[in-house]
Amino acid sequence: MASAFSHIAIPISLTMAFGFKNIPKRLFVLGICLSLVPDLDVIGFQYGIKYESQWGHRGFTHSLFFAFLISLSTTFFSNFLKAKHLYVFLFAFVSMLSHGILDACTSGGLGVEFWWPFDETRYFFPFREIRVSPIGVKNFFSERGFIVLKSEFIYIWLPCLFVGISALLIRKNLKT
Repeated sequence: MASAFSHIAIPISLTMAFGFKNIPKRLFVLGICLSLVPDLDVIGFQYGIKYESQWGHRGFTHSLFFAFLISLSTTFFSNFLKAKHLYVFLFAFVSMLSHGILDACTSGGLGVEFWWPFDETRYFFPFREIRVSPIGVKNFFSERGFIVLKSEFIYIWLPCLFVGISALLIRKNLKT
């Protein structure tokens, strides 16, 4: 998996691109949280759920279907989030789905069940340059963790910052 530090890059980039007028702060915070939700599946390890199970790591919580259901449910809170239903759904969906997409670009693991519950096949993308992050905080703070952060900076943060800043500048120039 990509580390929790980098899964948040997508909602940050989107918010830079569209601004707090379209992505209110509450929705931004929700997007950050949703970008991390799929990895709650690691709790299953403590209960004997095997990694390769549909209920295991990178299984159902990383699917388009799960992201769709959770994102659809967030629209019930549109008033609280101070955003239009469509914006809430789209921001939540992209924030959550980006987790699986980033994981499918990593150098290890078993792939991502994008099409669950219709297909339990696990997929990777051809581009797999992001170093896979060790599971657990203790294992992350090591030389391997530094290598992971370095690859995430190059392949996640730099592109996200480029897109976010470019869109921000374009948006500002369109106003003037």
